[in-house]
Amino acid sequence: MAEVLEHPPVIVNGREVDAAAIAAEVQNHPAPDAHSAWQAAARALVFRQLLLDEADRLEIMSVGLVDAEGRKLADEDARIEALLEQEVQSPHADEATVQRYYDRHVDRFSTPTIVEAEHILFAASPDDDLAYGLATGDARTAIRALKAEPGRFAELALKHSACPSKEQGGNLGQIGPGQTVAEFETILFGLGEGELHPEPVKTRFGVHVIRAGRRIEGERLPLDLVRDKIGQYLEEASWRRAVIQYLAILASQASIEGIEIGGADGPLVQ
Repeated sequence: MAEVLEHPPVIVNGREVDAAAIAAEVQNHPAPDAHSAWQAAARALVFRQLLLDEADRLEIMSVGLVDAEGRKLADEDARIEALLEQEVQSPHADEATVQRYYDRHVDRFSTPTIVEAEHILFAASPDDDLAYGLATGDARTAIRALKAEPGRFAELALKHSACPSKEQGGNLGQIGPGQTVAEFETILFGLGEGELHPEPVKTRFGVHVIRAGRRIEGERLPLDLVRDKIGQYLEEASWRRAVIQYLAILASQASIEGIEIGGADGPLVQ
């Protein structure tokens, strides 16, 4: 029989948050265990109540707001949106801020380096020491043959490779970052055009002979192409931080029982 967790009542400014509402909210808060999910759900409803209480205090009413898809928001959701729009301000991402972010994150705004890859796979499970050792020996033999006669790559791939690419002479086509397993990718991107890696490369699929083909280096995208995207990202991030700070202040001014929230200088802000 599953253990039934008991939680203390959660009370915000003298009013108890409905336990059934917390239980229903849990589905929106994936967590490693039931207690953590309940805590996250309870916090979410506490914050919602704090915002509604503040909207009451400021006499903010529903203004018929709509969501991103043009659907009319429920009355309470509309009041919360109106409250945040009125009370939370975040800075605009000016040109200097956008430029700094662009300069500090060059890799994010560059096209990836692409390398044409050729390989011969000698299939073996890493858990089978004997088979893995034999595959490694076969790969070394192939490498020695290719050092002597580089033009035999397609022949050896067709004869020995356990990869479907053997039908194309072992050619995998153009490979970009993240398209292969890490061990393969590290070796491939470290090779120059036409260079054969001098040692067998071991992965969970077996043992590989790897040769790099044509290489196309990544290029930095012009700021003009990504300026709007950066500005939107920075403003959204700034807005989220401002909302978290606002919630922390409301929580520090409220009476909350049954759950730990944290004040304006606590984990919530971080």
